[in-house]
Amino acid sequence: MLPTPPQPSMPATAAKISRKGFWKTLGIFFALIGPGIITSNVDNDAGGITTYSLAGSEFGLTLLWTLIPITVALIVIQEMCARMGVVSGKGLSDLIRERFGAKATFYLMIALFFTNLGNTVSEFAGVAASLEIFGVSKYISVPVSAFFVWWLVVKGNYKSVEKVFLVACFFYLSYIISGFMAKPDWAEIGDQLFTPTIRLEPEFLTMAVGLVGTTIAPWMQFYLQSSVVDKGLKTEDYQYARMDVIFGSVIVNIVAFFIILLCAVTIFQAGIKIETAQDAALALAPLAGKYCTWLFAFGLLNASLFAASILPLSTAYTICEAFGWESSLNRKFAEAPQFYGLYSLMIFLGAGVILFPDFPLISIMFYSQVINGMLLPFILIFMLILVNDRKIMGNYANGWILNLISYLTIITLIFLSGAMIFTSLR
Repeated sequence: MLPTPPQPSMPATAAKISRKGFWKTLGIFFALIGPGIITSNVDNDAGGITTYSLAGSEFGLTLLWTLIPITVALIVIQEMCARMGVVSGKGLSDLIRERFGAKATFYLMIALFFTNLGNTVSEFAGVAASLEIFGVSKYISVPVSAFFVWWLVVKGNYKSVEKVFLVACFFYLSYIISGFMAKPDWAEIGDQLFTPTIRLEPEFLTMAVGLVGTTIAPWMQFYLQSSVVDKGLKTEDYQYARMDVIFGSVIVNIVAFFIILLCAVTIFQAGIKIETAQDAALALAPLAGKYCTWLFAFGLLNASLFAASILPLSTAYTICEAFGWESSLNRKFAEAPQFYGLYSLMIFLGAGVILFPDFPLISIMFYSQVINGMLLPFILIFMLILVNDRKIMGNYANGWILNLISYLTIITLIFLSGAMIFTSLR
């Protein structure tokens, strides 16, 4: 009789099963990630980098604390969109049209189109500005980059485009590296991060609204939900979609933290006045070294190209869903002419404006973010009504904690916008 082979102990078996479960969960997560991470990282676009650079260079570290509540609000808002996408299988503008009618949807789409057009212009301005640091004329960089982002989306499908976008997310590390190169005083940064500072001044309030608007932009909610639907995620994938959103929301604000920090401990302390992210990159050369300048400029180029692809795509998704037109990267041009036509139009207009001499690019780049912040409360009100509708969401409707955070975000934004306008008029 053969001896019975030794059996593994129960704890060892349980540990092995646990390890298998962990790797399986991790594998599924990496297969399903994309919408949350991509949407959040695109938010650190040319307009965003300009806004963060101005926040650090003009106000030092005093606005750093705002990133904590902004991160919480971003997670809550993005999670609601991802949840609506996996449960309903429909995009946000589609649900708004069904629930609120064609008239409200039409006016909302007009507002979003022009806001997103301003944001798209700022992305191509970022491309031009970043490559001018390396000696490339905007009359070469802008047309070439416009053709590249158009070709990438029109000739690809959802999976291929998503892979390119995920790789682009990796290059945001350049800002984190730049932040460490400046050798900041971490004790002082810790104090400022956890010590709220509020000033009732027009410039301070405008910057606060701009920070919220550039980090939680209205277009993000439409793009995230549409991409969740286009990716084919279902309710059984919800936990992975939520992890994707949380991970992306934290990463995007870590990058924002390092941009503000870098400009605060270098440009602000040196008393240098800047107006653009390009100015910020050039100002870093004598303060933190030429490699820091190159990293900052490379990050701006990556962010601008990335967002120049996503923002027109978001607009095409949103408007086509709102009017019931075909909208998917898995369709060919002939199958979704309105979708690809809108995408092409946004790129053509956004890039074309940059080629006009003496166009007020700085104003467009900054104030498009402020308009984002002013438009956001209205988008959130639509979202809250939808996500609490049990006919749509069933058992996945909002709980009271998520509603509380959402209402606080809306009230805060309305207060900041009102205070900004009131103090400016005075």
